[in-house]
Amino acid sequence: MPVAARAGLLASSMAMAADPKSAAKPSTPARDRRPARPRLVMLDPGHGGADPGAIGTHGTQEKDVTLDIAREVARLLADRHRITARLTRNDDRFLALDERVALTRKSEADLFVSIHADSAPNADARGLSAYTLSSKASDGFASRLAQQENRADRFGGLDMKGSKQVVKDILLDLTARHTRNASLFARQTLVRGVAKDLRLLENPMRAANFAVLKAPDVPSLLVETGFLSNPKDEEILRDAEARRRVARVLAREIAAVLSNRSFA
Repeated sequence: MPVAARAGLLASSMAMAADPKSAAKPSTPARDRRPARPRLVMLDPGHGGADPGAIGTHGTQEKDVTLDIAREVARLLADRHRITARLTRNDDRFLALDERVALTRKSEADLFVSIHADSAPNADARGLSAYTLSSKASDGFASRLAQQENRADRFGGLDMKGSKQVVKDILLDLTARHTRNASLFARQTLVRGVAKDLRLLENPMRAANFAVLKAPDVPSLLVETGFLSNPKDEEILRDAEARRRVARVLAREIAAVLSNRSFA
């Protein structure tokens, strides 16, 4: 709840305590009351356009997998969970990493989830995993994955050299307890819930310097639904019904995060 809203609620409660009669009827007409804004999640299908992302041995392109899953997650969040979901891209187009962050901040989203199915640093790696932003990677695996993701802007002919200081500055802003803790809570809640139905990567909760997670005021996650570099994961992710299952589980757990009182 916003600080101003909390202050207003506290003031109202104090007024009722001072005057018992005021508790018998609302202080303002019912027609003037506005319902709380519904939760909003920004879904970010990784890659797109000139950037295909990872390509599996059978030709499965990450940009197609992520868009299909994100669309279904958005549909399920709206239909089953009454949660508003928007997509950074709803078709096969290229978006720079900064554009994805800007769209998220402009929408005032409660949560940002970037959906991927990359190539892993090693071919044996498979299963779902989730990542938060950190200036120091949790391990070499997460670090190499972030380096790979942060090069995505090269497909748009963009110069990423100057972005390192920008990311560094924003990482300093992430010392804000709310955003950092909310991101960690979302990661933990989502991974634990997903574990009931989907295979997880060994050590599925990691962190690294992902540029796409750099919004300082929006809790953010990057979810690898699997790795197209692994034949078994590719087999799953190239199957339409299997993607529907992944989407159902993700939608359920994203809804669980947003409905939890511990998620500010």
